[in-house]
Amino acid sequence: MRNLTMLMDYYELTMSNGYFVKGYKDKIVVFDMFYRKNPDNGGFVVAAGLEQLIEYIKDMHFNQDDIEYLRGKGQFSEDFLDYLANFKFTGTIEAVPEGTICYPNTPMVTVTAPVIEAQLIETMLLLTINFQSLIATKASRICRAAGDANSVVMEFGARRAHGADAAILGARAAYIGGAGATATTIADEMFGVPATGTMAHSWIQFFDSEYEAFKAYAEVYPDSCTLLIDTYDILKSGAINAIRVAKEVLEPMGKRLKGVRIDSGDLAYFSKKLRKMFDAEGMEDCKIVVSNSIDEFLIKSLQKQGAKIDSYGVGERMITSKSDPVFGGVYKLVAVQDDSGEFTPKIKISENIEKITNPGRKTLWRIFSKETGYGLADLLTFYDEEVDISKPYPYVDPVKPWKKMYFENVDIKKMQVTIFDKGELVYNIPSLAKIREYVANQLKYQVWEEEQRYENPHTHYVDLSKKLYEAKASMLEKEY
Repeated sequence: MRNLTMLMDYYELTMSNGYFVKGYKDKIVVFDMFYRKNPDNGGFVVAAGLEQLIEYIKDMHFNQDDIEYLRGKGQFSEDFLDYLANFKFTGTIEAVPEGTICYPNTPMVTVTAPVIEAQLIETMLLLTINFQSLIATKASRICRAAGDANSVVMEFGARRAHGADAAILGARAAYIGGAGATATTIADEMFGVPATGTMAHSWIQFFDSEYEAFKAYAEVYPDSCTLLIDTYDILKSGAINAIRVAKEVLEPMGKRLKGVRIDSGDLAYFSKKLRKMFDAEGMEDCKIVVSNSIDEFLIKSLQKQGAKIDSYGVGERMITSKSDPVFGGVYKLVAVQDDSGEFTPKIKISENIEKITNPGRKTLWRIFSKETGYGLADLLTFYDEEVDISKPYPYVDPVKPWKKMYFENVDIKKMQVTIFDKGELVYNIPSLAKIREYVANQLKYQVWEEEQRYENPHTHYVDLSKKLYEAKASMLEKEY
């Protein structure tokens, strides 16, 4: 396993050395990781990447080469370098489970730890959660556009991904978001994401004729034969040779042609033409697969045009989330423990209203309608606040703080679970299949269709307890 401990911004180390030299190394702080805006102006985000964060925290250590490198920088005290040489994370991490549907300005991960430990994990925490959440969310959008069948969308993005890790973990995240398979073999080997694939254009070009290429492939793979038919001419050559192989090679063996794939041209037009050709030959079960710069916007357009497409191979536009390629997760200090053991709230104030943080050590709750089971809002309270929903519960909508608001006839759920407790892993990591199922169940039973719209989705409310709102307002009035 690679040691990625040094994958951090350099200022994490300069700050940490400063805390150490000034005698603050044991000072407990609280950081929240959250984001401010849904990608693609969507209604929510699918949280992903927690398993890789757990692996990083478990293995976090500075080896001798790391220490010598830092010594050579000439900025760090020897006592601090000794501290790093014996480093072990001892803090507590709470997080929403992977696959949780999340909303802006709600903590996805909360770290309560000695300040140096909390600081040193920042970069990798953000890198891991930001990237996989971005791809899982994009995959969810694409899969929801395509339909409900598990095999409708296949992830084809490795060759256009931003590096090896992006290809592998992107395939993992895409599966969480709903993709049914991947072309990236190592993602199957490592995570159990079903790998699939047939042929490239080079296979067809290798043979003297398209028919010979199709025939050879069908003879080798009679039970899973899907043919790529756009190397020369889709209708005049590819489709005709595919039908010929189906009739002359596969059917005499008692087999059926599983499908054809096109990777170019007018996908709506050709899919409709191909469907008619295959149906006329009694090949109604032959699937039509398309690839070539697919995303949710093109899928919606193809459907509107009446395209006859059974499955989509989606590459660069999913693995890079091309239409909105940056997930803006941030990691902000929200509390510092004082000498009495109490946590003093901290706030970041900005000229940009959206960058003002919610202070304090908090609990994230989701409020559900008892009548429908769907989520009505998220609620942020101070960590030690009780939320009594047996009677109307007053809260503050931070957008309309003057309105008197109450939750009534609702159920409530605490959204974060404990991952590390005083440095010890206490969380049982679920299988990828369970995470994927968790996403699907939330979208089916808990998330309003109005939040799943692609244009102008309903904004999920994120409300504050009266105590938290009043504390925040007081801190905003204070002079610093």
